[in-house]
Amino acid sequence: MVPTLLHRDRLLVRYGGGVRAGDVVVLRHPLQQDLLLVKRLVERRDAGWWVLGDNPGAEGDSRVFGAVPPELVLGRVLGRYRPVTPGRRRSAGVVLSWLFSSVRPVRSDRSASRRLRAR
Repeated sequence: MVPTLLHRDRLLVRYGGGVRAGDVVVLRHPLQQDLLLVKRLVERRDAGWWVLGDNPGAEGDSRVFGAVPPELVLGRVLGRYRPVTPGRRRSAGVVLSWLFSSVRPVRSDRSASRRLRAR
């Protein structure tokens, strides 16, 4: 999900509730259900949700395993938190930069279905 999410980001997730195209969600992998994925919902199809990652070069989305049944979508990602790496000294500027960017909402992208049609 780079650039929206980075390695080690912690997520604030609202489980249950409604989801719609463009939302970033947590879902169970359709073929290996003990594995959780974070993907963006692109559009609703007859078989379920078509999901894609924000990084077009990465694999592991609906291009590989097809549409995801709605019961495998667990919740919508509301925000992300980037933790501090422990045990390192930092300047005041670095700490202020971290405070400014560490907590951020994860916004829905309503143009996701247009990107899918353009492929």
